[in-house]
Amino acid sequence: MAETVKAAPARGRRTRGKGSESKGSESKTAAAPPKVPAEDAETLVGYYRQMLLIRRFEERAARAYTEAKIGGYCHLNLGEEATVVGLMAALRPDDYLFTNYRDHGYAIAKGIGADRVMAELYGRSTGVSKGWGGSMHLFDAEARMLGGYGIVGGQLPLATGAALAISYKGGDEIVMCQMGDGTAAIGAFHESLNIAGLWDLPIVFVVINNGLGMGTTVENSSAEPELYKRGAAYRMESARVDGTDVVAVRDAARTAVERARAESKPYLLETLSPRLKGHSVVDPARYRTREEKDALKAADPLAKMALDLEEAGILSHEDRDRLDAEVTAEVDEAAKFADESPEPDISTLFDYTYATPVPGDLHRFPADPVFRS
Repeated sequence: MAETVKAAPARGRRTRGKGSESKGSESKTAAAPPKVPAEDAETLVGYYRQMLLIRRFEERAARAYTEAKIGGYCHLNLGEEATVVGLMAALRPDDYLFTNYRDHGYAIAKGIGADRVMAELYGRSTGVSKGWGGSMHLFDAEARMLGGYGIVGGQLPLATGAALAISYKGGDEIVMCQMGDGTAAIGAFHESLNIAGLWDLPIVFVVINNGLGMGTTVENSSAEPELYKRGAAYRMESARVDGTDVVAVRDAARTAVERARAESKPYLLETLSPRLKGHSVVDPARYRTREEKDALKAADPLAKMALDLEEAGILSHEDRDRLDAEVTAEVDEAAKFADESPEPDISTLFDYTYATPVPGDLHRFPADPVFRS
């Protein structure tokens, strides 16, 4: 029922070796780089650019947080860029996405402009949630990104309900529901997978396993640390994939998405995606040893992909510098847009409490009288 797909080492866990593939074995000259079709090369460069955009965006967000331009909590996708881009590459534009609070990169890869995402982080009215959601609550119905959820596991029942609505209406869209490894320990995880399995719902549950639930290792908190195996309890197809390999993630996600779409069957996908920094911007990650930090640096998906593309003759140093300059300029423009955007008017605070008007909807502010004369 469950299969392992190119698993990457996780923190403190013994894993099988990845195996090795001979690159360029069919070439006449062994030293020649592998031949890659032009369209494949273009696709790979596109993935790399998206990953780079997310990296530079998150670095700028971390800086803005220290400058007090971003309030509340702020969780970054640093180190998870290959997983984010690979997952989003498997979706159609009309497929639905629910995420946890580590949602910036997903919003960008789902097609929401970096300027609107940054403006939301800054709490500005031009933001994707009109400035009232902030970092953890990015929402865009047009892009079919239905949150950003700050409560651990809060997105799972809602995503399952969205899949039920699709099934009820006879649509061919699917729902992808992303979560962290810690979420696999809560009741809503098991309840949602159980309902999805019972009712044959078109949903792909994705566990982003970075090895740590905040500061606690998966091995110290889970009797079964290979989280994809939990799908077997609900007779659900499942797989695990190396989250630092964007193509491997895309292909594994496509398998899951195609099953959900064609057969209206749920799927559980686990990606091993170490985060490079702490749980949030304010977490210094002192629980990590020097050896662990060095291993994380070596597993950086952006650096690995840059090296792979260079060795394949697809992307030179000059090309990488050009892309970096383009992406940095785009992020600078997004930050400028956010800085110059107005804050939302207090009168709009309750505008999106409900999707449609509700009789008796309360709009009372603190210190307002309960009854008006």
